[in-house]
Amino acid sequence: MTDISNLKELNAGIVAEFRANGGKVGGPFEGGHILLLHTTGAKSGQPRLSPLAYFPLGDKIYIVGSFAGADRDPAWVHNLRANARAHIEVGTTDYDVTAHELPRDERDALYPKLVEAAPVFGEYQAKTSRIIPIFELAKA
Repeated sequence: MTDISNLKELNAGIVAEFRANGGKVGGPFEGGHILLLHTTGAKSGQPRLSPLAYFPLGDKIYIVGSFAGADRDPAWVHNLRANARAHIEVGTTDYDVTAHELPRDERDALYPKLVEAAPVFGEYQAKTSRIIPIFELAKA
């Protein structure tokens, strides 16, 4: 796992590229769906920004708390569990959302579909014993 300072540096580069290119990024994320998730820190109350892959299915948007298969959830998962209100940037638009963590049965039904679209998420689940959460983002 990348240490936190490297992760912050990587994320800052992705955010800058996203904003400079109308929501598009290159490298390993080229051609993928990327959004910027603005949350409120669960402990600090401070604004937090996370670039994330997302899955548009029908009129819904899903994000996955994979943390590349780490044995703990990413910080943004804790933030959304503490405060479901968030803001996202998608392409050149942005809007407020409410996040809803899928219950286990819904998560288990959806996860294989996400793995089909992005096989790396299957690898991430195989790397950890925790159940990787999925959140649905709905316009607020």
